[in-house]
Amino acid sequence: MALKIYEIFHSLQGETSRVGLPTVFVRLTGCPMRCTYCDTAYAFSGGNNMELADIMQQVASYGAHYVTVTGGEPLAQKECRDLLKALCDAGYSVSLETGGAMDISVVDPRVSVILDIKTPASNEAQNNRWDNLAYIKTADEIKFVLCNRADYDWAKQKVQELKLSEKCPVLFSPSYHELPASELAAWVLADHLPVRMQVQLHKVLWGEKPGV
Repeated sequence: MALKIYEIFHSLQGETSRVGLPTVFVRLTGCPMRCTYCDTAYAFSGGNNMELADIMQQVASYGAHYVTVTGGEPLAQKECRDLLKALCDAGYSVSLETGGAMDISVVDPRVSVILDIKTPASNEAQNNRWDNLAYIKTADEIKFVLCNRADYDWAKQKVQELKLSEKCPVLFSPSYHELPASELAAWVLADHLPVRMQVQLHKVLWGEKPGV
């Protein structure tokens, strides 16, 4: 069984409640979405076909406990679910970064799903698969990447209407090139929202580039 892998690398987790933890990232090639703020468009194509055993061997070579499977959109490759299971079986603490247009019910329950709900300014909000919320576990996290005040108000309404913070932690992230983090922080504080406001640590440390 082979997967199309763009890169496997060792870095610090830049987002979620695992921020700062040494993590191995397995980035799969390909994505059916085209978000306006995408920072991994380079992974839409390219990469190499790798057998599952070779992926596992390379992951093991870094000696890390945490593994994040990302993309692109990793669930666009159906073999991704087998990779997630293999990583869990091997004893890793595994998280999956998914854009939310794919079915997460197929994901191994041991995986922490980071579900990115797309906002209007992403131009992909129409593809949000809302029935995924039925499969969210307390160990999962829901993320909104926000481009402007309209996105923020939309996300705030979703958090309140759908009671998202009662399901799992909710993350608000500013779009790196569009929304100053200080503005988002002020809005979250003013509205007393039950969310975690986050910035992308890896970009603070190394900028916006592959392999970090």
